[in-house]
Amino acid sequence: MLSAVLVVPLVAAAVLVAARRLPDRAVRAFATVAAAVPLALLVVAWIRFQPAGPRFQLVEDLSWIPSLGVGWRLGVDGIALAVATMSALVFAAAAAYPVDTKGRARQYYAWLLFLEGVSLGVFLALDLLLFYVFFDLGLVGMFFLIGRWGHGDARRAAIKFFLYTLAGSLTMLLAILALYLASDPHTFDMRVLIARQPLAGTGLAAGLALLGLLFGLGIKTPVVPFHTWLPPAHVDAPGPASAILAGVLLKMGTYGLIRIPYSMMRATFQRWSFWLGVVGLVSVLYGALVALAQRNLKRRIAYTSVNHMGYVVLGIAAAAGLPGGGGAARRLALTGATVEMVAHGLITGSLFLIAGSFWTRGREYDLDAYGGLGGRAPVLTAATTLAAFASLGLPGLAGFVAEIQIFLGTFGVYPWLAGLALLGVLITAALFLLMLRDLFFGDLPARWSDFPDLSASERTVLGVLLGLVVLIGLYPRFLLAVIDAGSSFLVGGP
Repeated sequence: MLSAVLVVPLVAAAVLVAARRLPDRAVRAFATVAAAVPLALLVVAWIRFQPAGPRFQLVEDLSWIPSLGVGWRLGVDGIALAVATMSALVFAAAAAYPVDTKGRARQYYAWLLFLEGVSLGVFLALDLLLFYVFFDLGLVGMFFLIGRWGHGDARRAAIKFFLYTLAGSLTMLLAILALYLASDPHTFDMRVLIARQPLAGTGLAAGLALLGLLFGLGIKTPVVPFHTWLPPAHVDAPGPASAILAGVLLKMGTYGLIRIPYSMMRATFQRWSFWLGVVGLVSVLYGALVALAQRNLKRRIAYTSVNHMGYVVLGIAAAAGLPGGGGAARRLALTGATVEMVAHGLITGSLFLIAGSFWTRGREYDLDAYGGLGGRAPVLTAATTLAAFASLGLPGLAGFVAEIQIFLGTFGVYPWLAGLALLGVLITAALFLLMLRDLFFGDLPARWSDFPDLSASERTVLGVLLGLVVLIGLYPRFLLAVIDAGSSFLVGGP
């Protein structure tokens, strides 16, 4: 079943490439259905998943290159299942959301479906080389979505994105090879590497391998100071591509932290966990402060991604601290970090789709150009307000469920880091409240006198995403039960 999750969107992408004469509406409908199939399959996987069962479930293991120990290995634990299902939903939403395909609808949706297949492969892979292959192929799909369908200086933004993340993935490859060579017999099987801990200890080889992994995954996350590729990529990408970039591709970095160095190099990762937490704290505060200074709607949202992914890194770092003790706090931090990945994907994905709607109507991201739209576009106002409040961590919404667990867990491990990170919440609240004021209050400029509200398709997509944000905020148990299963295997008991 997990193989079908990856194969269906890839086959659908190939069908769109081969189909020469299809109207744009039919192409979009086909792509939406094809993008929704992996989501449906992952929902079935969610139903079949047993939180009290083995760590990795629904495993598929076929020999691929036996001489190198490489196999087609797929499977999920609670963390992978939660992040993969959220990612599939974001892809389906991006396919269904209206966008200007510039007369190349077939090519646009083919790249989007290709990107879906390889991105989900990252979260489902249980083979380290397979993980790397999917990780790298994701760069190709996003490069074309930004470069060919973006606006502004899209080509430059796409090239910067590609080169930054490729450099990071190459250093990560060296670290992966170090893990492979240190394992006897050699294998890329993640389950075996987790059990063997092939670079156990704090020697030079382990330190260099950890550095390579943190560098590559830190660029992808991104953390400060490796974040500079992100704002131009978001600003110049089409709205749905930005939603995928924030909602899915950034999670490859933090998910990779959990799946590789945290799981396979526990002793070395623990030794450096405090400093990783410091990096997370810097990202939290820097991302919030710089976002507050932005007058471009998309750049403001982009920098809040740096802020929120900093919370995820902080939670992961806290989960790795205090070896042999503090299990409850560490497990809470890791669960919160995973919930934050899911919540950020839904919330910031929605915000970028909304930004795309502003661009479609006004060809403008400058906050100073808007104002007074609350009465003119009430549904757009309500959706943006709900997403903004969720992003700033308002109780009753998904962001609060994630952040309260991260803070409580981190307080039990690194209290000073947690205390300073709380300042990020205040700054985030300020930047979103000011954004809402600039967009929807005050006098309506004459140029927006006929500004249209959200269309039916836009309302439907945002209604699903934001409805889940509310559901997780009010009844998180269905999500926490699955994620806790993965966290418990990683952290253990008190």
